[in-house]
Amino acid sequence: MGKEPRLLDRVRAAIRTKHYSIRTEQAYADCIRRFILFHNKRHPVEMGKAEIEAFLTHLAVNRNVAPSTS
Repeated sequence: MGKEPRLLDRVRAAIRTKHYSIRTEQAYADCIRRFILFHNKRHPVEMGKAEIEAFLTHLAVNRNVAPSTS
């Protein structure tokens, strides 16, 4: 039996089934990658609300991303 696809491969497949643009796919994959790296490469399935809030706070405070953007 084959190995289960990696997280970002599954995300890309799901985005493609919705016919989003390649730029949107790249932006979503990049954001997910940054979220994972921010949390020291923990898998998102291990995280919850607190980690999401910490990442969004990091974006707003340290990366000057507007709350409506993040």
